[in-house]
Amino acid sequence: MMARLAYSLLLYVGAPLIWLRLAWRSRKQPEYLSHLGERYGFYPGSAPTKLIWVHAVSVGETRAAQPLIEGLLARWPDHRILLTGMTPTGRAAGRELYGDRVIQAYLPYDYPGAVARFFRHFSPAFGILMETEIWPNLLRAARGAGVPVVLANARLSARSARGYGRFRRLVEPAFATLAGVAAQTQGDAERLHALGARTIKVSGNLKFDVLPPADKIALGRQWRQAIGSRPVWLAASTREGEEALVLEAWRRVALAGALLVLVPRHPQRFDEVAALLRQQGWHAVRRSEALPNGNTEVWLGDSMGEMAAYFSLADLAFVGGSLLPLGGQNLIEAAACGCPVLVGPHTFNFLQATEDAIAAGAAQRVADADGLGACVVGLLCDAERLAAMRLASSDFARAHQGAAERMLGFIARWTGRAVR
Repeated sequence: MMARLAYSLLLYVGAPLIWLRLAWRSRKQPEYLSHLGERYGFYPGSAPTKLIWVHAVSVGETRAAQPLIEGLLARWPDHRILLTGMTPTGRAAGRELYGDRVIQAYLPYDYPGAVARFFRHFSPAFGILMETEIWPNLLRAARGAGVPVVLANARLSARSARGYGRFRRLVEPAFATLAGVAAQTQGDAERLHALGARTIKVSGNLKFDVLPPADKIALGRQWRQAIGSRPVWLAASTREGEEALVLEAWRRVALAGALLVLVPRHPQRFDEVAALLRQQGWHAVRRSEALPNGNTEVWLGDSMGEMAAYFSLADLAFVGGSLLPLGGQNLIEAAACGCPVLVGPHTFNFLQATEDAIAAGAAQRVADADGLGACVVGLLCDAERLAAMRLASSDFARAHQGAAERMLGFIARWTGRAVR
């Protein structure tokens, strides 16, 4: 009780910092200043009487939730889905994926009054939090409102578990209020149990059930036809500081005629990376401007929602966030597109999926940027080995499907009495 009170006081004291953060982010994304009332639990109009609430914090979680949301709509057709998030890009992804089949809103900040207003307004039958969204006041308010909440597709790295462990008095009661936890792996389940979660089942990773959009696969093939037979490799979801490392290593070993497709993780950085390419003197073209021609050395992927097209275009992909100690991005979408993968040394955010992909022959780890450059050249010059990795990628993705159905079964069991 005292820990949660201290936590709430800190939130109130830190309110000006939250406003400053929104204002700062709005410089590049003005949408951060839209729907401000929702962030404090004030929502326009009235809500439908039968709702199932799914919270997906941003783009990755919103896309990962797709097979689960489709299953929820099929299993409870008389209920609407309320999809909450925290970012404008996540909200845009929700519009793209679901249109008007779901209701979208921002989840309020974790102030006691704001989360109480959220439950009074929407009164969902039950809630599903994607991955690791644990908010003490939100979960206490859900319990007070009689709304069972499930943590789905749950993951918790050893590093994150240590961080949560420093605030055990605060987080342990929050984990204990969950109606159930559908964990991605046994390791995730053990770490979540150690922090107070009680009812836990291992269900696998939902992202294996997200099929690449057919139109994006077709788009990637169109690009490939336009580009021709030159070797193409992709640096996908790169994070700040990685582009310079990738470009420097590639300049030292660049294969004649090969094209590098560079796709930063965050759209706010597209202009920054374009400036870096100009500064370093690369013959670069932006996706928003033109297709690459025979002289193009780097094609900058400055688009959203087209990652499957980039993976379908490429002979080989490096998945970013892993050269620097950022934990790595998920390689599952690349595998689903049959694209061989390289990762750096830092993959603790998706450790199990990465290790499984490496064991299956679908991925390979490199030690640093120089190792990345050498490995790219080696694989692009070895058609037989590249074909074997491509086949292993597709097999790996298919072998791990089925998490959505398992998760739906667990959710129905844990929340059955709540659905009216």
